[in-house]
Amino acid sequence: MKPVSAIDRYAIKKVKQRREELGYSQLDLSYELDVSSSYIGQVESENYKTRYSLERLNQIAKILKCSVREFLPDKPL
Repeated sequence: MKPVSAIDRYAIKKVKQRREELGYSQLDLSYELDVSSSYIGQVESENYKTRYSLERLNQIAKILKCSVREFLPDKPL
């Protein structure tokens, strides 16, 4: 698996910020996404190469009640 790219890291950071703003724990989000309890922790950790797909970002945007665009930069990285 390729290393996590700058744009992937950006999206992960933005999801984490939004998740925390709304008071969702990693466990809460993993439950809503129907994924293992460790999945969100692995994505948010820089020790793993796990990242969100566009489909997963779309699912997260629905759960966190925002646009998927909130997780993407305005300009290319």
